[in-house]
Amino acid sequence: MTKWSAVFIGFIFAVAVKSFFAHYEFVGLLIVGFITGYIAHSGALSGLWNAAVAGALGTIIAAILFVLIVTFGGSFAGMFGGLTGFTLSGVASIITIIESLIYYAIVMGITGAVGGALASKN
Repeated sequence: MTKWSAVFIGFIFAVAVKSFFAHYEFVGLLIVGFITGYIAHSGALSGLWNAAVAGALGTIIAAILFVLIVTFGGSFAGMFGGLTGFTLSGVASIITIIESLIYYAIVMGITGAVGGALASKN
């Protein structure tokens, strides 16, 4: 079962890691997955699920923010800049979203399982 408080905290951390710490993303996601699994506190499988959900939500929101920033940034560059920016960023962001969803689910899921296993009382 999803523990939404753990998912929300993991989501906030995942967006922050994706947005501000791109060079240290792998280490940051390991820590975020561990924290999310630990907060879930219901065993390894629950930690894996909650960390994967938090990572997926973080990926989707970070990708949407990327598309909006590129689109509005391109619209200030010229009359047709917004249209061009949206088209180019739309294709690139779909590929980025799919790759990131898989990457986040694996990295945060595995470390969330470890955090959940350490936090479980079973």
